[in-house]
Amino acid sequence: NPGARAGPARGEGRAQARLVNAPARARSLARFGLVVLVGLILAWHGWLAPPADVPVAFALGLHLMPLLPALWLLLRNDRRSTFFGALGALILFCHGVSEAWASPATRVLASSEVALCLVVIGGASWDGLRARFAKSRGV
Repeated sequence: NPGARAGPARGEGRAQARLVNAPARARSLARFGLVVLVGLILAWHGWLAPPADVPVAFALGLHLMPLLPALWLLLRNDRRSTFFGALGALILFCHGVSEAWASPATRVLASSEVALCLVVIGGASWDGLRARFAKSRGV
């Protein structure tokens, strides 16, 4: 056929490019979620609902501690920042769930913390999940 062209069908190249760029976008989403999570913690414990029993600086330090290695690596533009961010987010996920369950006054803030933790964990795990399910499909 003289009009036929060799190569992928129309639109197939763009779909392949989206699949190739998906891990980079997932890492960017995890990094963005990490920064927003830090902002939420600062706003929550520093301004919106500061603790009554302990100093604000102590509460902020305690809640930011699990994310400090990830923030340090993020500032250095290290790829491992999302992994360490996901580890810290697992701890904060537990905090958010228990806080949402126990305190109706901060339920919205705690639910936001849970959602952001899921964004960080999902973005950091995207490469592994994609590889895992690609193997099971035989791709």
